[in-house]
Amino acid sequence: MKKYLTVFHTSWQNEFTYRLNFILWRVRNILRILLTYFLWNGVFLQNNNIIAGFTKPQMLTYVFLVLLVQSIVLSAPSGDSIGGEIGSGELSNYLVKPVGYLRYWFTRDLSSKLLNILFSAGELSILYLLLKPQVILPSNLITILLFILILTLSSLIYFFLEVSTRFVAFWMPEFTWGFTFLTLVFIETLSGMIFPLSLFPPFLLFMVHLTPFPYLIYYPISVFVGTISGISALAVVAAMLFWLVVLYKLSKFIWSRGIRVYASEGR
Repeated sequence: MKKYLTVFHTSWQNEFTYRLNFILWRVRNILRILLTYFLWNGVFLQNNNIIAGFTKPQMLTYVFLVLLVQSIVLSAPSGDSIGGEIGSGELSNYLVKPVGYLRYWFTRDLSSKLLNILFSAGELSILYLLLKPQVILPSNLITILLFILILTLSSLIYFFLEVSTRFVAFWMPEFTWGFTFLTLVFIETLSGMIFPLSLFPPFLLFMVHLTPFPYLIYYPISVFVGTISGISALAVVAAMLFWLVVLYKLSKFIWSRGIRVYASEGR
C-alpha cells in the first residue's frame, strides 16, 4: 500500500510539471461548457417546454455537470501513456518493479482525478456566480448516493476501456495514435458530452445503448438531474456492472496475450 501512496504523491507533483498543457485543457473545457450553455439557453428562450425529456433547469444543470463529470471520469493520464510505453519499450522498466502495471496506472489516474475535481469545483463556482443559471439539485440523499455510485462505476469502466484499447500497441505500436483518435471520437459523440443522448432518434439511441459509452457521461448526469430514477436507475447500475466485468476481463485477457509477444524493441 505504501508504494502506491508514493506513486500517488509523485503523480500529483508531476501534474504540475506541464502546467501550460493542464491550463489549456481546463480552458478548452470551460469554453465548451460556455458555448453549450448559451446554445441551450437560446433554444429554451424560444421553447419553454420539455426538450428530449429535459426541462430548462435540467438541461442547464446537465451542461454544467458535464464539466465536473468529465473531469472525474475522463481525466486519466494512463490513456495517453500506456500505448507509448509499450511501443517504445518503456514497459520493461515496470515489469522489473514490485508494482502491478494496471494498479500503478490506476493510482496515477486517481491522483489526476483528485486534482481535476478540485479545479472543476472552483471553475463551476465561478461560472455559477457569473451566469447565475437555473440549476436543480437532487431532492433526496438516495439520489446523491446513487449518483456517486454510478460516477464511480463510470470511472472504472473508462479506465478498463482505455487500457484495453491501448494494449493494441502490443501488436500495432505504430498505430496507437489511431486508436487514441477513434476512442476520442466515440467518447465525444456517444457519451453525452456534447448533448444528451435522448436527442438521438430511437433506432440510433438503441444502437448506442449497446456500447459502454453512454455510461460515461450521460447516465451519471441523468440520474443527478432526475430524468432517470427508480427502477430505470437500478437497471443502469446493472448494465454498468455488466460492462465493468466485461471490460475488466477483456483488459486482463489482452494483457496476458500481449505480454507473450512483447519484445521491448525500443529498449
